[in-house]
Amino acid sequence: MQTEKVVKHIVNWLKEYATNAKMDGFVVGVSGGIDSAVTSTLCAQTGMRTLCVEMPIHQAMSQVNRAKEHIDTLQRKFSNVSALEVDLTPVFETFKSQVPQIEVNPLSDLSLANTRARLRMTTLYYFAGLHRYLVAGTGNKVEDFGVGFYTKYGDGGVDLSPIADLMKSEVYQIGEFLHIAPSILKAKPTDGLFGDDRSDEDQLGASYDELEWAMLQDEKGMNINNFTGREKVVFSIYKRLNTANQHKMKPIPICEIPSSFR
Repeated sequence: MQTEKVVKHIVNWLKEYATNAKMDGFVVGVSGGIDSAVTSTLCAQTGMRTLCVEMPIHQAMSQVNRAKEHIDTLQRKFSNVSALEVDLTPVFETFKSQVPQIEVNPLSDLSLANTRARLRMTTLYYFAGLHRYLVAGTGNKVEDFGVGFYTKYGDGGVDLSPIADLMKSEVYQIGEFLHIAPSILKAKPTDGLFGDDRSDEDQLGASYDELEWAMLQDEKGMNINNFTGREKVVFSIYKRLNTANQHKMKPIPICEIPSSFR
């Protein structure tokens, strides 16, 4: 990958899109992970106003510290960057206290995790509305179009996606080029939605390198019978997640009314 050219292309694309949309800048949720660090840096490089919002909900201090470190670095480098911390923990706890408590339901933890992501989306759009900003998404290609590893109308609720055509490995390449903090580059990827230390790999059952490989094999038209051992396991995981999460990747289905009924 020609990293410098890719960076310039994304920065120009962001600036052109915002200018044509007559918007004044970008708002980005910064989590302490590589995707949000790269996205916020690319937005900052446009020279347009860029608001970085940290939104902890029972967040691990390691994630909070990485996010703060990144935001501080951005603000030292770019005068167009501003930052806010919005602690959504009380909001999340109030929500939990108002909905029925279902003690024996294996989906309750996942539902609450997705609620965290949707509270953050709502917060980003609040600030976007106040300042005429665009909400910049932080999803990469493997997450958004491979395994669908994001929350619909949560971190998937954005105005534009600057890194969604980049594999995770390519995001890391750009992160190194942009001199993203080593603490972020070395950190295990995590969505941070469960209030514990589980990583993305723990949830997915495969690493991003493995899933990236599987995505490329799928694009080549390979099937499960082409593989054995760990490769077969990983390809199976990829296909299962890709199939199950198609509802996130395709447009919302519309019930079309026959013309004869009108």
